[in-house]
Amino acid sequence: MGAGLRFAMVTTFYPPYNFGGDGIYVRRLAHALARRGHHVEVIHDADAYLSLAKAPPPEPEPEPHGIEVHRLKSQMGPLSSLAVQQLGRPVFQHARLKALLEDRFDVIHYHNVSLVGGPGVWAYGTGLKLHTAHEHWIVCPSHILWRYNREVCDGQKCLSCVLSYGRPPQLWRMGGHLEAQARHVDAFLMLSQSAADNHRAFGFEAPMRLVPSFLPADTGAAPAQTPPAHPRPYFLFVGRLEIIKGLQDIIPHFTKPAAPADLLIAGAGEYEPELRRLAGDSPHIRFLGRQPMTALKGLYRDALAVLTPSRCYEVFPMVVLEAFQEGTPIIARRLGPFPEIVSGTGGGLLFDSADELAQSLDRMASDVPFRARCSSAARSAFETRWSERVAMDAYFAVIRELAEKKGLSGLLARLDRIAA
Repeated sequence: MGAGLRFAMVTTFYPPYNFGGDGIYVRRLAHALARRGHHVEVIHDADAYLSLAKAPPPEPEPEPHGIEVHRLKSQMGPLSSLAVQQLGRPVFQHARLKALLEDRFDVIHYHNVSLVGGPGVWAYGTGLKLHTAHEHWIVCPSHILWRYNREVCDGQKCLSCVLSYGRPPQLWRMGGHLEAQARHVDAFLMLSQSAADNHRAFGFEAPMRLVPSFLPADTGAAPAQTPPAHPRPYFLFVGRLEIIKGLQDIIPHFTKPAAPADLLIAGAGEYEPELRRLAGDSPHIRFLGRQPMTALKGLYRDALAVLTPSRCYEVFPMVVLEAFQEGTPIIARRLGPFPEIVSGTGGGLLFDSADELAQSLDRMASDVPFRARCSSAARSAFETRWSERVAMDAYFAVIRELAEKKGLSGLLARLDRIAA
């Protein structure tokens, strides 16, 4: 395999067996490592996707040289996922996971393991072990610290909350299983300080490290377009149309005759009928449905700002990086990672109330010099904080630090050869 390291990526979802950003992140990380000459094996669970999806996935795209994908599928189907959800360990895939992970990798990197093995999978395999928290699953059965499907969680009432979602309680959360299995992981990687603080606040005491998210080096700026993506000035929302994303708090500002600009909405989801009802026949609001990244890049580029009004704690939304890469600022709710992103970069505005949101929309639409400064700050922040180069340097710095701490001389020697 050459001088590169051998990585395992263990995840519930991986494209095209994928619903959200965690699987996309894993793919981007795997491809970034392969571009640097490392060998990556992705181990993901097809049963989880097939038990939740309403349609079969599309055909997988070819993977580049250096990446091998192991797609786990049990004859038990959805029962395999339910067993993991209840017991917090691999059940029907126990033997396969053990065989795949044992004595084969320099680094085992776990991601969303909620249905591929739960906390129990952390004990599998040998090598330096990392886990990236893409959601708050470690401390929250609903993954998102959104209590009773109506409010931000500020204290654990997990049993009544999970029942309100119509889900069975997870037996493994009722004892010390999580803490015992977490000892197998050398470091838990957090994509924002907010996520780390939330895990601490809810009692998770394992070692954590901050590492930046990123977009691939081969994703360039949006191609020139004539005419622009939309004929009038507009704000942009990109994401799932669900109640937790907070778009219902945005739409009323664009149903007024004196709306600050148009609102384009790229995405789909179960809450879409209610959002369309709120929008009514407003000429300022346009629902675009799901859009490919080629189209999204032009939409990002021409937007006055990207709106991120999530009502629950995000970890680090990829839409922020996609916007910043195009030099587009954000207007975000003052919650979760957004205060640290905006205060640390100057790439946007924050709001709490409807009045503060209205003021932010008006300023971004009318104050051209201010919007230009936000745009420049956003693009600069992407290059200096969240580019692939910066993220990979930080990632390997964590690997080196942990290898030194554990006295892994062989891994350190291979890291030195790579750096030479």
